[in-house]
Amino acid sequence: MTNAEIATALEELAVLYQLDGADRYRVLAYTNAARTIRDQGKSVEQMALQGQVTGLQGIGETLEEKIIALVETGDIPAAVKLKEKLPAGLIEINRIPGLGPKTVRRLHDELGVATPEELREAAEDQQVRKLKGLGPKVEENIIAGLENLADQPEGPSRRRLDQIRPVAEELVEALRVHPACARAEIAGSVRRMTDTCKDIDLIATSDSPLDISTHMAGLDSVASAGNPSEKGVKLETHSGIGVDIRIVGPDAFGNLLQHFTGSVAHNTELREVAVAEGLHVSEHGIEDERTGETERFAGEDEVYRRLGYEFIVPELRENRGELEAAREGRLPDLVELDQIRGDLHSHTTLSDGKATLEEMADAARGIGYEYLAITDHSATHGFGDHVTADRLWRRIEEIRDYNRDSTDDFRLLAGSEVNIQTDGTLDYEDDLLAELDWVIASIHTAFKDDSDYMTARMIAAIEHPEVDCIGHPTGRLLDRRPPYPLNIEAVIGAAAANDTVFEINGNPNRRDLSDIHARMASEAGVKLVLNTDAHWTAGLGLMEYAVATARRAWLGPAQILNTGPWWG
Repeated sequence: MTNAEIATALEELAVLYQLDGADRYRVLAYTNAARTIRDQGKSVEQMALQGQVTGLQGIGETLEEKIIALVETGDIPAAVKLKEKLPAGLIEINRIPGLGPKTVRRLHDELGVATPEELREAAEDQQVRKLKGLGPKVEENIIAGLENLADQPEGPSRRRLDQIRPVAEELVEALRVHPACARAEIAGSVRRMTDTCKDIDLIATSDSPLDISTHMAGLDSVASAGNPSEKGVKLETHSGIGVDIRIVGPDAFGNLLQHFTGSVAHNTELREVAVAEGLHVSEHGIEDERTGETERFAGEDEVYRRLGYEFIVPELRENRGELEAAREGRLPDLVELDQIRGDLHSHTTLSDGKATLEEMADAARGIGYEYLAITDHSATHGFGDHVTADRLWRRIEEIRDYNRDSTDDFRLLAGSEVNIQTDGTLDYEDDLLAELDWVIASIHTAFKDDSDYMTARMIAAIEHPEVDCIGHPTGRLLDRRPPYPLNIEAVIGAAAANDTVFEINGNPNRRDLSDIHARMASEAGVKLVLNTDAHWTAGLGLMEYAVATARRAWLGPAQILNTGPWWG
């Protein structure tokens, strides 16, 4: 049984417990355990059978018993009992986006809904809106969700980059250390640094390819493997990630790397342009139809040069104009991680952070930054203790004292991540905001499904004279919450007109602005900053994801404010 299967079973048990009215701590325990198991590189089944599973964070004897029962019998007894007690259709209804277990249970208890069909009937008969806290919009979302339910996968088909990239790096290192491997690289969407990835593509070159394929199939992190061959092998890790390893001779390594890096759209356009010139491009080489000869190249740069292009970095390979730009010598000079000179979005224990002001400052100084903005949540945000106006005034003085006592040129900036309220106003008075070095305004609540409302609310904040920056502007959470509805063109236009900065948030749960919207903003004249939204010291290391988004958005250092010194 794979780790992914064990995690899915525990996630289902958490839902069943919640449907049954269990306290939230029990539900959270199973949810967290499922996350730990899904991300574990070794076989949790083997760990359980060998009495080692309680060594994993958050897994005690009770969970150990359930995991052992699952791997030995295929079921968790507690889940079996709950399934006998609860209507089977409630689990299916729970898959509808926006309907959590509590709402599902209310629909069952108050309307007698037990199946998706009964839920549809209740929604169409306008019975759902009669429940307190629910309304016509919920009914519309239920009907739309039921329409799409049959097409939804049972589990996530893609994973965030930060979840899949460490696995890819571990596996490519396992290739590189093998004595028969001459070279190995990560390809595919991981190499292009996309927001989410479906699987892992690795390529290698070797004079003994079967030895490498056999070696990789036998790794401890591999749950199952196809038949190793001289061309490669397909694997699945214990965490349920598919891996495709391709092996080729050294003379064609560049062709294979270019082909399997993708994207499909980029490669399709590349091939179509080449065909018009009598060339046929594939992973095996470039065939000239006039001579019948196939050219192979050890390096990717040679492949692009043969086809008449400058080298195109992987982040740009999405068929968004990069081929034409590469042919005409117009590719952008993209921002690099080492060009970032400060982070302008971080939290401390004053709100919901896990580190003190001094600890965050020391971590930023250790990275080599020149400045760090402390931007704890504001007076009305729901996380942790609200930072009252009086407490923020004291924080401003604390930061000023810190800077006065500093023995180097590093500077802390007094800031706040101010909540954009439902009417577009902010939750501090203007005189307090004016004392801050840096004001980020963000929406954290009331994501209404009304584009005009959300756009007006955002523009009101953009036009506020004390707002420097809009944080995570579209509010998306990858694989969890779509962006709230915005007229993005209007919002970008307002930011350009008011010299309001947009953030590219490097938290890999967000990557917000997206690369597409960040490019739109930059082309409209909006300045951007790359931030981490760090809530702990290690979170400052997430800057690489903000940089990746910026590179995918065609951004260079000139378009990003925090590649320069503090300008305030």
